[in-house]
Amino acid sequence: STGNGASKTELIINKRNENDKIIAVAGNPNVGKSTIFNALTGMHQHTGNWPGKTVTNAQGYCKTKTNSYVLVDIPGTYSLLAHSPEEEVARNFLCFGSPDATVIVCDATCLERNLNLVLQTLEISDNVIVCVNLLDEAKRKGIEINLNTLSDELGVAVVGTVARNKKSLEALLQELDNIDKTPKNNIYSVKYPDIIENAINIIEPVLKDKIKNKLKCRWLALKLLEPDQSLLEEIKKYLGEDFLNDTQITNAIKLAKETLYTGGVRN
Repeated sequence: STGNGASKTELIINKRNENDKIIAVAGNPNVGKSTIFNALTGMHQHTGNWPGKTVTNAQGYCKTKTNSYVLVDIPGTYSLLAHSPEEEVARNFLCFGSPDATVIVCDATCLERNLNLVLQTLEISDNVIVCVNLLDEAKRKGIEINLNTLSDELGVAVVGTVARNKKSLEALLQELDNIDKTPKNNIYSVKYPDIIENAINIIEPVLKDKIKNKLKCRWLALKLLEPDQSLLEEIKKYLGEDFLNDTQITNAIKLAKETLYTGGVRN
């Protein structure tokens, strides 16, 4: 048994061997996420609670010819803006749990609603696979999805599945095996209004110098402009208490907020 962090509030990942890759399985509620998790892991899984929460945690194991994986079935969530214990657990694991990759399961019958979580996850990680599930339901409703075009637009692998058909999951496992080989040059990035982009550009260069590659600096710059105290506490736990006491960082945040205020944006 090995952990992915030292904090008592972090999930302990039970690896079977040191080379196991940790995969977060995320998605909106009712998209077939747990069905895919169960199909991939079979009986090789166990459940418990997230530390300090009544939220259930499931971990499972699967192997391919080249890799072995620990899959973590995180709670269903519509967004990484946490408003419940389940959403907080999902956000914290995706942002600070350091999974080797994240599989985001989407409902093919209402894909647009699911892409909110996809875009938010792309802001924090390059190692993302989008799994468009329920293709059989979409077909019955006359919905066609061009998976290749979606992959080109997002800049990450996109696979189509029918969770109840285990054979359809082979493409997902293949993409997991290829995750480290996939180019990360054209991943989609949300373009915010100019005034917000200007504020991000004030903070981001300072963060790149201070935290290196511990977190995505663009995402962190954006979060430091938001009044989300619970997230700030998690960031401080992850980066260290002295992170927000750094003079250069605090000055950059102050200047960025003044830029927003000048443009009429209040938080």
